[in-house]
Amino acid sequence: MSMIPLHRMNICAVLGPDRIEALVRAFYLRVYADDDPQFRSMFPDDMESAIQNLSEFLVQRFGGPPRYSERKGAPALRARHARFSITRPMVERWLAHMRAAMQEVHIPEDLRAPMDGFFTETAHFLQNSESE
Repeated sequence: MSMIPLHRMNICAVLGPDRIEALVRAFYLRVYADDDPQFRSMFPDDMESAIQNLSEFLVQRFGGPPRYSERKGAPALRARHARFSITRPMVERWLAHMRAAMQEVHIPEDLRAPMDGFFTETAHFLQNSESE
């Protein structure tokens, strides 16, 4: 089966906003339990606001309503993450948590691959430091 490019899919229509939020909640439960203080320090103390932000961003990015942009303006991911030193190990840690969350909430395989591609591309785009 060939993979449909993410820009030609409406993942939100297939999964629905509630399932995307469940994915984000499973992801953040892992992030907030992470024992690496440097990694953990990149995330706000308020997990619920982090869940809201990422859920709305992903719903919008995956074809749903633009609630994120309506509430926060343009995503501007690089600018919003510039204050953090994001290294390759942190990128890989973030991706590991997201991949585990996708499995936990049973994202279908035909959606998991394009979603993982998006997450991988975006996470590497945000890497801004070569230091460990």
